[in-house]
Amino acid sequence: MRWSRTSSRTEEFMEFATRRAGHLHRAACLLTSGDTHLAEDLVQETLSRMYTLWDRSSRIDNPAAYAQAVLVRTFLTHKRRYSASERPQAELPDAPMPRSADDPALRLALLEALRELPAKDRVVVVLRYWEDRSVEETADAMNVSPAAVRTRSTRALAKLRDRLADGLTELIASV
Repeated sequence: MRWSRTSSRTEEFMEFATRRAGHLHRAACLLTSGDTHLAEDLVQETLSRMYTLWDRSSRIDNPAAYAQAVLVRTFLTHKRRYSASERPQAELPDAPMPRSADDPALRLALLEALRELPAKDRVVVVLRYWEDRSVEETADAMNVSPAAVRTRSTRALAKLRDRLADGLTELIASV
């Protein structure tokens, strides 16, 4: 009898993981500025943490949102843990800006601009503007106050505008 209950809980988790893995991976790719290998690792870590909590998931109101919060916290923990091992890279040569919003070069420019943001600023941008979460939901996911989210949003967007201003102005003018 106990085995069948455990089996059904495992099946429930597998269904949840199958449904949410793609969404978690896309969010993780944005958080890691396009590092798909790290994104896969973060998703696996998130899903393994969710599996250990799955028996208690009946007390979690929204498992999908909780998984997203676990992903964000896993990313921030990774950034704290490995920030001392980061090494600067040589700068890439200047490239002309793309002519289409669907152009891969534009996506790469945006990912590069995201990569230059501090980890917590990047999390705020991804949650607020990619995930379309409210200030309060973002604050809950990050374990910070709503005022901190608003401040980080303002600063992060200003940094992105500064980094992308010249290239995007050229792009808009050429269209």
